[in-house]
Amino acid sequence: MSEAVRPGAPRAVPYLRQPAFWIVIVLLVVGAVRIAQIAALFFGSFPLATLTAIVMFGLFAVPFWLLLAELDFLEREPAGLRVLAFAWGGLVATSVSIPGSTALDNLIAKLGSPDLAAEWGAALAGPTVEEIAKTLGVVAIVLIARTQVNSVLDGIVYGALVGLGFQIVENVVFAIGAVQQAGLGDRVQPVITTFLVRGFLAGIWSHTLFGALAGAGIGYLVVRRERSRRRRVAVAGLALFGAWASHSLWNSPILRDSFGDSVPAVLAILLLKGLPPLLLVLYLVRRAHDREAAYYVGILATVRDPGLITESELRALGSGSRRGAARRHAAASAGREAKLAVRRLQRAQAGLAVELSRGSDGAGACADRVRRHRATLAALGYPEAVEGARSWRHTASTVGTAALALAVLWVALSALGTA
Repeated sequence: MSEAVRPGAPRAVPYLRQPAFWIVIVLLVVGAVRIAQIAALFFGSFPLATLTAIVMFGLFAVPFWLLLAELDFLEREPAGLRVLAFAWGGLVATSVSIPGSTALDNLIAKLGSPDLAAEWGAALAGPTVEEIAKTLGVVAIVLIARTQVNSVLDGIVYGALVGLGFQIVENVVFAIGAVQQAGLGDRVQPVITTFLVRGFLAGIWSHTLFGALAGAGIGYLVVRRERSRRRRVAVAGLALFGAWASHSLWNSPILRDSFGDSVPAVLAILLLKGLPPLLLVLYLVRRAHDREAAYYVGILATVRDPGLITESELRALGSGSRRGAARRHAAASAGREAKLAVRRLQRAQAGLAVELSRGSDGAGACADRVRRHRATLAALGYPEAVEGARSWRHTASTVGTAALALAVLWVALSALGTA
């Protein structure tokens, strides 16, 4: 077995028997009541702006949710635990952080000075309270269903989902705060501005990213049992500190006045502050995915049945980019229906690998599913889910997408500068 992966847990986990489950439920209910009270105040004062903020940031969460749901393709996290992680971030972590950050900010003003709190409060108080509150959400997942955290990648996904829930609720609060500060009544313009700044410009390297980094540390602590406890705790602490430091740097006044306020300057600051933690998390995701893929693909390699998986499919299944390339090749060769069939076949093969790792009776049903999807592919004249030669169109599309993203960022920054 790979040192970074443990066998998948059985599907039926007696969550209701876990004391931690009921503690988390109580905390979620308390958090939901608190957030509902805040929402009621917002709707009472600014109904249109509040509804607009909820809809905009709710839609903003959708692509992040879909991406995170697909991140661990080979051994997906249970939907219930993903919802719980998101709810912890949106209800518990936010309801704790709102008063907690204010209290710590006041403490900084008393122990230091009001000027220190005004300049550095957001960089010190907010990250300290918020990152701890969010990380406790991943710890709660471990306490409820420890066997479901069987790779570092699981910790990353749960941490990112906690961060996503926090990010959405916090952004709605900030949007309505901007409406109130504008003093123009129930207008949506401050909401749109907040969406551009906190969603569009800062969303990719915000709480979802910080949560993923801290979650990687919890995943390491739980999974890497061959390491000493001291080392695992140290790595988890270092990951939490990394999340705190990334958050603190993002909120800090560092570089704020270094480049001016032109569009290129603001874009440079966004990249300098946000790109390093983003690249670090992408590296951790890639490394964790490769370790997990090596484990599950290794299990499938022992099957030695081309009706279930071929040598070429083994190679494609172990890489996200190659899985995508196989689907694109199927679409180009046999149409969209073949692309969907390849995706279903890959999903069934991944499920088979997980069931084989558990040594459960479910492997037989998964094998039957694989054969059905292969038969569907064969009927389309496309019997094997393999990647084709790298297309220049895909490379051009990737470069074009990156260029378009930078162009849209430029336009958004220009619009904010002239608003």
